[in-house]
Amino acid sequence: MNTKKELTDLDKDRIIEMAWEDRTTFDAILMQFGLKEQEVIDLMRIEMKPSSFRMWRERVQGRKTKHEKLRDFREGRFKCTMQRQINNNKISKR
Repeated sequence: MNTKKELTDLDKDRIIEMAWEDRTTFDAILMQFGLKEQEVIDLMRIEMKPSSFRMWRERVQGRKTKHEKLRDFREGRFKCTMQRQINNNKISKR
């Protein structure tokens, strides 16, 4: 993986979490962490068990919500009121 900076374990955990989320696009990961889609795939392959990686790839392949240009919607998303606020990739305390 050719990244501009070394990723911390916390960064890797957050990228993996974002990659699993249905509505978080690869563009959002690129903007926040500087990783292109293929770099995210490579990270997932390295960091996950083979069976988990295969399950994720099957889930993500062809999913419109993971690609900004293929989405049917442009803004708005569901957010639970119990969800913590995320600011600059850091979870704020309540």
